[in-house]
Amino acid sequence: MANGLIIIHKPQDWTSMDVCAKLRGAFHEKRVGHAGTLDPMATGVLPVFVGRCTRAVQFAETEEKEYIAGLRLGLTTNTQDTSGQILEEHPVQVSREELEAVLGRFRGEIGQVPPMYSAVKIGGKKLYELARKGVEVERKERRVTIHALELAEGLTPAFTPLPIGPAELSGHYFLRVRCSKGTYIRTLCHDIGQALGCGGCMSALLRSSACGFSLTEALPLHAVIESSDPEALLRPVDALFQDRPALTANAGQAQRLRHGNPIPWQGTDGEYRVYGPQGEFLLLGELKRGRLTTIKSFFEV
Repeated sequence: MANGLIIIHKPQDWTSMDVCAKLRGAFHEKRVGHAGTLDPMATGVLPVFVGRCTRAVQFAETEEKEYIAGLRLGLTTNTQDTSGQILEEHPVQVSREELEAVLGRFRGEIGQVPPMYSAVKIGGKKLYELARKGVEVERKERRVTIHALELAEGLTPAFTPLPIGPAELSGHYFLRVRCSKGTYIRTLCHDIGQALGCGGCMSALLRSSACGFSLTEALPLHAVIESSDPEALLRPVDALFQDRPALTANAGQAQRLRHGNPIPWQGTDGEYRVYGPQGEFLLLGELKRGRLTTIKSFFEV
């Protein structure tokens, strides 16, 4: 039975759920889930969890992420990206220096209003379902954190289908964004354009990092689907928790932990990867005041 984590380089025009559906067939496993939804136009790092490893999805979704986004100035659309209906077009007379100055307003904790074309639910209805019917509803501002925001240097437009020329001449720029969970990069591009007075939207999106995994570690979807042994490509679930220190329990301690009982343990308070005497990953645990308890177990029953 397949159990583990796989980092997919999501192709353009696929939904995150499309990817999961394909992998259910490849691994012959119904329990397949992903962390951090990517819009169909986006590409890049999509962590996918298979089998018992799906128990770890909740921890992956809290991690910060990094993106490279195409910013198209002078264009405003109903979806806040270039796939949508054009609402306004304006000439772009913005210098690089002016753009860089405005970026400073969007670093740190900021407020974002979720776009109408999003999966956020209001009154039991997804916003994009209402938007497709021409209905717009009031949305509450959400607080997100932009840890880093800068113009990305030395990039080519290879990840976008747009035949764009030099950024400064075409009104196109590339942004590198490191942000918290729940950040809408489309909305960030839109809001930057509004702050500049010419409007703006997202022209392309590449997620370069998620859950501590980079683009260089991501596998093309077709390579997994076509593999003669896709299970060999899976990472163990504890790969997600490599930033936590490890503890090894003896047989008696492991038995108590398997039954959900806390055990005494001396050490520094915090979260730990906990292993059994044979090196098997048992659980993610919390040590607090000399007492080790289970946050989430991952051992085979």
